Amino acid sequence: MPLELSADDALVAAAANFAEPLTRLERAFEASHPHRLRVAAGSTGKLYAQVLHGAPFDILLAADQERPTLLERAGLAVPGSRRTYAVGRLTLWSADPERIQGDVAALLEAGNFRRLAMANPALAPYGAAAREVLQGFGLYATLRDRIVTAENIGQTHAMVATGNAEIGFVAASGIRESDEGSRWEVPADLHAPIRQDAVLLAHGADNPAAQQFLQFLHGERARTIISDSGYGVDP
Repeated sequence: MPLELSADDALVAAAANFAEPLTRLERAFEASHPHRLRVAAGSTGKLYAQVLHGAPFDILLAADQERPTLLERAGLAVPGSRRTYAVGRLTLWSADPERIQGDVAALLEAGNFRRLAMANPALAPYGAAAREVLQGFGLYATLRDRIVTAENIGQTHAMVATGNAEIGFVAASGIRESDEGSRWEVPADLHAPIRQDAVLLAHGADNPAAQQFLQFLHGERARTIISDSGYGVDP
């Protein structure tokens, strides 16, 4: 069922990994502005495809820089509006408190698990980063038969949380206080930076709600919320 928007609303397409922080940002924005947001969350690859096919999104909060750049080049985003709003952090996580210990490369090489979950590298930048880590360890081809892929990083978290995969690469921001288990924070130098860019789409070029939310997104209050949610932010 399509979302019904008023003139004071903006429709934000957001990467699945950013859905929870966006809820906090939405509340803070709406408390201080006379506008409302409507959110559609999903994998960046699918959201990008929807924009190409005419979806009426006003803003894209991507999980990468590539798709916003491509939309600018295609004339589907406002030139000069693209900017990094968050830097993602990758974590190897298991619901088993004893599973992730010691030398992680050796643990993965030993393969004492049936399934390793990760987001689809073709759709989700966190999946591409996870693949890069495994390739760096020389284990991607070895573990390929055990890798199960999800459409987005949220589904990857669910696979590990439910035990459908004993171990998985998830977004650090997706680990909740209630999540038990063991984890390894992947060093940032093991994969390309997961820089997440926001861009004002052509559909929202004249939408005051969209313009003001992007301005808010890059302000100090929003940056604090984003940082507290487990992301890096540019200085």
